[in-house]
Amino acid sequence: MAKISLDRFQLQFISHQNEKISYLDGIHEAITGLCGWVQLRMKDASDDEVRPIAYKVKEWCKIMNVTFIIDDRVELVKEVGADGVHLGKNDMPIAEARKILGDDFIIGGTANTFEDVKAHYEAGADYIGCGPFRFTTTKEKLSPILGLEGYREIIQKMKAENIDIPIVAIGGITKEDIPDIMKTGVNGIALSGCILNAKDPASETHDIMEMMKVFR
Repeated sequence: MAKISLDRFQLQFISHQNEKISYLDGIHEAITGLCGWVQLRMKDASDDEVRPIAYKVKEWCKIMNVTFIIDDRVELVKEVGADGVHLGKNDMPIAEARKILGDDFIIGGTANTFEDVKAHYEAGADYIGCGPFRFTTTKEKLSPILGLEGYREIIQKMKAENIDIPIVAIGGITKEDIPDIMKTGVNGIALSGCILNAKDPASETHDIMEMMKVFR
């Protein structure tokens, strides 16, 4: 299993773009704000479109000691030398990705229920992206919304069955939501629009990083 820095894991930026900021610029802003973990997610793009961006992000992440994850593209993760891959419910199975990548790469999986978490844990995942917390426009085919109670219930069941795997909450999360979500027992928060749509994304990222320190 790949080793995960829980300090870096606390705040994850999931790439997106809007009319003002590109995928690459958004990631640069998050890294400038000292975010410790970025995921390059370009769901509708081809590998040829993603590849040059991935190499550039890898370069930045190496300089800034940031964990670099690519969404879905297992072979590209290996080619670029990213730190790992995140696999959604309709992506490659975790066990198959582990055969391709071996034990040195981080593999994360999307979960919506405790059963999902348990299945990913047993398949050899290194972390879980659990959500959505609330409705989000950045993802199609949304799973049932969890809310605070959903996270509490999942964490309780994990403890009852001695399942120890880092969990990051994701999906429509705002800055104001963070303290209450972290109190449920999750290990981190994944953000996209909250950072990207801020007046100053780098400053917003830095403020959130400072906020997260009390949960270490």
